[in-house]
Parts: sequence; C-alpha cells; structure tokens
Amino acid sequence: MSLKKVTSTIKNLESHIENHNTSNSKISNANIAWHIDHSLKVINNVILALQKSDPSTYKNNFSMLGKVFFKLGFFPRGKAKAPKHVKPPEVILKEDLISQMELAKTNINTISNLDQNAYFKHPLFGNINTARVYRFLMLHTNHHLKIINDIIRK
Repeated sequence: MSLKKVTSTIKNLESHIENHNTSNSKISNANIAWHIDHSLKVINNVILALQKSDPSTYKNNFSMLGKVFFKLGFFPRGKAKAPKHVKPPEVILKEDLISQMELAKTNINTISNLDQNAYFKHPLFGNINTARVYRFLMLHTNHHLKIINDIIRK
C-alpha cells in the first residue's frame, strides 16, 4: 500500500461531503456524515498516535485476526464498535468535516517521515506500525466508503 492509494481514498471520501446528510436506515443507522467523520477521526488519531509513539517499545504482536482481514482486504460489517475517541458527535457540521479532511490530507504526508516502528495499538489487531499503517487506513476507509456508496444507491 502506498501514500498515493491512501490519498486517493481520502479524496474519494471527500467527494461525499456534499451528501453528508443522506441516510438509509436499511443500510446503516448512521448517516454519511457519521461515516466520513469517523473515518477522518481514525486517520487523524492513528497518525497522531504514530507520531507520539516510541518506536523502541514496538512489539510485533499483530493478531491472527488482523492477518486474516489484511489478507482478505476487507472488514466485515457490523462486527466492531468504534472506540469512544473516534466516535462522531451527535451533530456533525459540514465545516467540521472539511477541517478534519484538510488535517487528514496534511497528516497523511507525515507518515513517510516516521520511524518504521512508529506504531499505534489497535484494540483487535494489536500493534500496527508504519509498514502496515497504509494498508490499515485503506481497509478501514474503504469499509466506510462501501457503506456510504450503499447509502447513496438506496
């Protein structure tokens, strides 16, 4: 996975901001704004955690579950719950989506400057270092983009 692919995925996410109030309860209890906001919170929080991490404390404890999902190239729907710090607020303003989007675009470009063992702790997959982070961000964002696309198709 590369910066180019993640950047393209973020641009795809950005193209849906105009439909942020669209919802379809048959597909998701959350509207498009929720999926965009959550995806951006994940991107920005993951990169912040990488930047703050101490690479000397990295341990490769990547779980079997992580290996399976990374190999399959997708996450199943409705199986995981978003941790509190990446849950969107009750009211999501378009301006907040735009500012988080700008931050994500800036943050994504910092990954290549980080130590290869800068990492963040994923609640199910264990430690994800910079070698795996592009793939994680792609899989996670694409998971939400698929839901967004299904909401739009209604």
